[in-house]
Amino acid sequence: MKRIIIIAIIGLAVFFTFACRNSTDGSIDREELFSLGIGPMEDQIALYKLDGSRGIRRIGFSMRDGLFYISDGNSGKIVRYNSYGNLLFMIYNEETNPPPLTLRTNIPDEQQATRWAFQYPLEEPGWITVDSNRHIFVEDRLPYHQQYTDPETRSLLDGIVLHFDQDGRFINYFGREGIGGSPFPRIVGLSSSIRDELVVICRIPDGWELYWFNTSGQLLFLVKISTNMIPAHPEWAQAHGVIDSIKASVDSRNVYIKVDYSRDTFDQSTNTRTGSVPVSSFLWTLNIEDGSYTDYIEIPLYEIIENGRPSGFTVFYSMMGIARNGRTLLYVPVENGYVLLYVNLYTRSQRRGNILISSDELMYNDFYLSPEGILCGMLADDFSINMVWWRTDRFMSDTP
Repeated sequence: MKRIIIIAIIGLAVFFTFACRNSTDGSIDREELFSLGIGPMEDQIALYKLDGSRGIRRIGFSMRDGLFYISDGNSGKIVRYNSYGNLLFMIYNEETNPPPLTLRTNIPDEQQATRWAFQYPLEEPGWITVDSNRHIFVEDRLPYHQQYTDPETRSLLDGIVLHFDQDGRFINYFGREGIGGSPFPRIVGLSSSIRDELVVICRIPDGWELYWFNTSGQLLFLVKISTNMIPAHPEWAQAHGVIDSIKASVDSRNVYIKVDYSRDTFDQSTNTRTGSVPVSSFLWTLNIEDGSYTDYIEIPLYEIIENGRPSGFTVFYSMMGIARNGRTLLYVPVENGYVLLYVNLYTRSQRRGNILISSDELMYNDFYLSPEGILCGMLADDFSINMVWWRTDRFMSDTP
């Protein structure tokens, strides 16, 4: 039986003071995996539309057991590669993709093939996740004439989640009520959690909605988080909180909510508000089963470096992902890549590092943190898309 939880907690008492362990910054080694061309063919990804303009549809990707799954919203296809760059299968819309040249099609269910393709009328695939059975769950948008507005939340309901088996054969689709349900509002996150439970995170005008399903497609929990019910800063109630991101745990029924807090600044002579400055960030742990905030940890600010010296200006880290055992990775873009901050929600340890990305790879960057803690990257230059990874699982290890 599903449970509906409305988060209405304004603030919490201070739990206790957390100690953290910081270490010296260090560069994390990058491993090149394979490259893909930019275009509409089966072994390419359409970062651009066929007319040459920059695509506005999402390119999603995920990694499981060394296999890469990419959803191409511009061409309407889903592909799976191994870590050597071999294309294993493709799910494609025949109206927006040329016929496959190297993949077998129209394969009967009882036959086996090493490289194959299935047709499915994908409209605009985006967020993608893969469970332990290698079943694929991918966001897709309904055709325009099937979209409508929810009069209660004023949200455009246009999203569904498609379910394919490990071979790419369509099984069913998820809506808000479960299998075959009504469409979701704008999907901003999709992940596979404990016991392969599916988590869909949606954005609505006044907040967020989180849908949590079991493997049978039954809606277990619906959590609603309003923008005016964000937890207050534990030590500074006057600070303004804004949710930066929401991520589901991969090994528990918890959701992690990163809130950035700022304070107003004033002109002392006129007592006029002049702007705001960062105070700090907190990562809150929300228990999905009862709707309570059970823990939090403070995330330090990053001080901007100019000409090799601290500038005195600080910015917030952004949350990159959550791995098993409370291992969290955050980031800040810098001139030659990204500064990473590792935070362990259980041991309270923290560590900084960085990853290097060349300037010609900054046209398009996307990242995925695997449950094991491996940071995967999709980096594009003018001619190709480079698939890489960093062994951040070693960087995030608390074992000496």
